[in-house]
Amino acid sequence: MDTSICYHCGEPSGKVKVCFDDKVFCCNGCKTVYEIFSTNDLSYYYDLEKSAGATPNMVEGKFDYLANDDIVNKLVEFDEEGIQVVQLLIPHIHCSSCIWVLENLNRLHSCVKSSQVDFPKKKVRITYTTTGFSLKELVVLLAKVGYEPNISLEDFAKKKVTVDRSLMYKLGVAGFAFGNVMLLSFPEYFEVEEFWLDQYKVVFRWLMFAFSLPVIFYAARDYFLAAFKGLRSKILNIDVPIALGILTLFLRSTVDIIFDLGSGFFDSLTGLVFFLLVGRFFQQKTYGFLSFERDYKSYFPIAVTKIDENKREENIQIYEVKAGDRLLIHNQEILPIDCILISGEAQIDYSFVTGESQAVFKSSGDKLFAGGKQKGGPLEVEVLKSVSQSYLTQLWSNAAFSKNKASHFQTITDRIGKRFTIAILTIAFVAATFWLFADASKAMNVFTAVLIIACPCAIALAAPFTLGNMLRIFGKHQFYIKDTNTIERLAQIETALFDKTGTLTSASENTIFYEGMELTEQEVSLLKNTLRASNHPLSRSLYNILESNEIETLDAFEEETGKGIQGRVDEHSIKAGSAKFIGKKPDVQSLDTSVYVSANENYKGRYVFKNKYRGGISELFEQMSNDHTLAVLSGDNEGEKDNLEELLPFGTPLLFNQKPEDKLDFVKKLQIKNKVLMVGDGLNDAGALAQSDVGIAISENINVFSPACDAILDASKLTQLGNFLKLSKQAIKVIKISFLLSLCYNVIGLYFAITGQLQPVIAAILMPLSSISIVVFTTLASNFLGKKLRK
Repeated sequence: MDTSICYHCGEPSGKVKVCFDDKVFCCNGCKTVYEIFSTNDLSYYYDLEKSAGATPNMVEGKFDYLANDDIVNKLVEFDEEGIQVVQLLIPHIHCSSCIWVLENLNRLHSCVKSSQVDFPKKKVRITYTTTGFSLKELVVLLAKVGYEPNISLEDFAKKKVTVDRSLMYKLGVAGFAFGNVMLLSFPEYFEVEEFWLDQYKVVFRWLMFAFSLPVIFYAARDYFLAAFKGLRSKILNIDVPIALGILTLFLRSTVDIIFDLGSGFFDSLTGLVFFLLVGRFFQQKTYGFLSFERDYKSYFPIAVTKIDENKREENIQIYEVKAGDRLLIHNQEILPIDCILISGEAQIDYSFVTGESQAVFKSSGDKLFAGGKQKGGPLEVEVLKSVSQSYLTQLWSNAAFSKNKASHFQTITDRIGKRFTIAILTIAFVAATFWLFADASKAMNVFTAVLIIACPCAIALAAPFTLGNMLRIFGKHQFYIKDTNTIERLAQIETALFDKTGTLTSASENTIFYEGMELTEQEVSLLKNTLRASNHPLSRSLYNILESNEIETLDAFEEETGKGIQGRVDEHSIKAGSAKFIGKKPDVQSLDTSVYVSANENYKGRYVFKNKYRGGISELFEQMSNDHTLAVLSGDNEGEKDNLEELLPFGTPLLFNQKPEDKLDFVKKLQIKNKVLMVGDGLNDAGALAQSDVGIAISENINVFSPACDAILDASKLTQLGNFLKLSKQAIKVIKISFLLSLCYNVIGLYFAITGQLQPVIAAILMPLSSISIVVFTTLASNFLGKKLRK
């Protein structure tokens, strides 16, 4: 057994090891979880996956709000005769061990009757009895074994989601009809004269008619509705010629069998609808596990602790909070409202809002904004606005968030479809008019034949299959796009805007360097041990980069929140913190984040914290600058201006101190002449992301909250963004080539139709052939493009 890592969670055990049962743990929390598992005969958990657990991080009183019956009633799915069923999101679910232990919760507590894990969605549905047991106790039990549920306001306000399976049903009906009609058409294809003429000709033809009825009136209904709506709005979309072709196929075929003129085109009709629905199904199949339309409800708590006039604490629903209320905010709790700090030492982490992971220190009387997380002791605050009126949530009421980008964008299929419709109708009427004078008996036949053979099924399939396959390819490379319409808009981008913090820089790493007199080995050791006792983010970052030393017990330690720390061993002392804290005059010109150090009351130097930029940023900007106008928008000050100017191409516009509304307005102004891409990560970018033609959210973890956006890009793949943009443009070229191929088929078919030579067998061959060949071509071409991303 590796004694350097924790047996339960796999994290390094560090200098202080907790040993139990001949095993090593990194902390007492992991040891406790192991004890719980082993005592309840769940030790098989460790056989399934080595070190699969998570260190439990229990916060006292965190789930007290689950004692409120009104809240519990909104969270549970079933509550009858002492039995409750609840579905909880467990972010830590990641392997077979997780599934096994969560589906064996009944061994941990007898009140749990059953539990079932939905692995892709990281959810577990639990049935339990409420006699001597409650939802709060269930959640605490899960947290104790390292599977703390994520319960948010979105769960509290959730509505029942119904899954629309109508497209699948229509596809099934069309496929069933297509297969049977093709089977019934074989005697005609192979000219089985005796069998066909003498016995079953009429029966087979009317059976094909019967199979086509559900296809026309059910499976193809959406195309007729879309064509009708388009014509009513005076728009010739691609659905108009498709609906005309389907209707003409059906009417012509029906006339043929009624008057015994032939077997009609029922095989082509059902095949056409089937392939069209396959394309539509493929187009709609996107990444359902991602949420692109989340808002503050996905992240805020569902209840808070209110302090009444008698200083009593009460858990209330978040919607009940009013201006003037006094609230108690615990450690690690998120502020759901804008408020004034009354008492307590605030260390607010605004990384959710700004992407900046360093805590902001506030004193009594300071204003705190919604979205910040307290990382210290309890705070007493006074509410300034209700949750729906806070600074943070007002961002979401901006008109940009209700804008439907797709509704203002005409797809390539619709653009070509309009011209195609006009051309086909013109050819059909001209050809029919010619034959009306040349040979009137052929006029109607030619008119219907043109509409049938020129039906743009291949054109309608080209875009869904190409762009749908690109969605899949991009997803494999951790670029998750909302829909195919977004790829078309991405191909037209002219200007790209980037946020800085958390987008160009890593949200979890800093570059730290030292300025000043060299510290002795004893001073470094004392500083390391002093930092070890502090939980401040800068202290932890600095602690991790200093050389390891033997752990010493400090004779004295003191931390002044928001100022600094000091430690003493024997006669030696060390201080680390702000310039003022260690007695040095601050440099007002410096814009850097620094930790100043003094030893035995003598100033030694400072550790300067610099943003660490993601690797390959320079190359990305160089690549994209060839085809796009680039700019950086940052909410920070100009402290990183010099670094950015060295990193980015000469002349790249850099705008600092940009508020969320400034970013949104900047995007609006650019959109007057350009198609704009916005790349950001924090919620303060949400307005600009929504306003832009395409908004891409950069995420360190794609399963956590993301602002309303059109795509989510894993942070490790940011340097591939230029390639993704190029492939989007190349995908549009593939579609245009597909249109040309389809046009070739139409020209051949139109020759036979206009000259009055169209036979059923020709239509039966050309129409499916064109559809299948377009599907094969677009799939192969898009797969070829996808290989470029592997380099």
